[in-house]
Amino acid sequence: MKLHFYKYQGTGNDFVLIDNRDGQWQLSTEQVARLCQRRFGIGADGLMELRSEAGFDFRMMYYNADGREGSMCGNGGRCLVKFAHYVGIHKSDYRFIASDGEHLASIEPNGWVRLKMKDVPSVMRNGNHDVLDTGSPHFVKQVQNIRDYAVVAEGRHIRYSDEYKAQGVNVNFVEPLSSSRIFVRTYERGVEDETLSCGTGVTAAAIVNAHNDRGFNHVDIKTLGGELYVEYDRKGDDAFEDIWLAGPAQKVFDGFVEL
Repeated sequence: MKLHFYKYQGTGNDFVLIDNRDGQWQLSTEQVARLCQRRFGIGADGLMELRSEAGFDFRMMYYNADGREGSMCGNGGRCLVKFAHYVGIHKSDYRFIASDGEHLASIEPNGWVRLKMKDVPSVMRNGNHDVLDTGSPHFVKQVQNIRDYAVVAEGRHIRYSDEYKAQGVNVNFVEPLSSSRIFVRTYERGVEDETLSCGTGVTAAAIVNAHNDRGFNHVDIKTLGGELYVEYDRKGDDAFEDIWLAGPAQKVFDGFVEL
C-alpha cells in the first residue's frame, strides 16, 4: 500500500509528515523507525501525523526517529502548522492539541511560524546546569567554544547517566553571544544524536538565559540549522509564561512510499 508523505524542515530539524485526518493509517513502531532511517528510508529526525480533533484545528501526533511516540517537538509543531495550511486548513490563528496540551500558532508575513509553548512554572538549578520542561525535558549547560564542543559524546554521557537513562533527557549546550543572543547545540533523545536544531531545546536555553529580573524577554538564537527567536514573560525567579517560539518552516519535497 502506498503512503503519500511530505518532508518538512524547520532550521534543519527535519520531519516526515502524514495527513491522517481520515484515520486511514496505523503505523507500527517499526514502520515509523524505517521511514525515519536516513539510509534505508526517507530520513528524518521524527515523524508526525496531522489528525482531526473535535474543538481544535487539528491534533499533532509526534514520533521520535526510533519509532516511539515522543513528547512535544517545537520545530515539529511549527512545521505541522505550515503543513496544515498547505493541505487547506487556512486560519489567521491556529489552535491545536499535542501531547503536552493546547497550543496556539500563526504564520508571520515573512513565512516564519510563531508557536505558543507551554508555561514553565519552575527551573531546577543545579550547579553548572539547569533542568526544565518546555514540553519535553531539557538539560541546559553553558559552555565555551561551542562550535568545537563534543556535543554527541558529552550529550550521550549525560543522557545515559544513572539519573536520566530510564526516561531520557535532551541535552543542550549554550554559548552566550550577547545579552540577548545565544548559540545552542542539542543532543536529542529518541534520535540519539545531535540535531541541527531543537525547538523545545532552544526554548529551554532561552529561558535559562533570561536577562530581565521580571517582564518581557526576547532572545535571538543561532543553531547549526538557522536562526530562531523566543519571547516570554518572566513572572518570578523561575516562573515563565506567554512563551513563543518562532522560526522558518519549509516543505522540502513529497512523494509516495510502499509500506
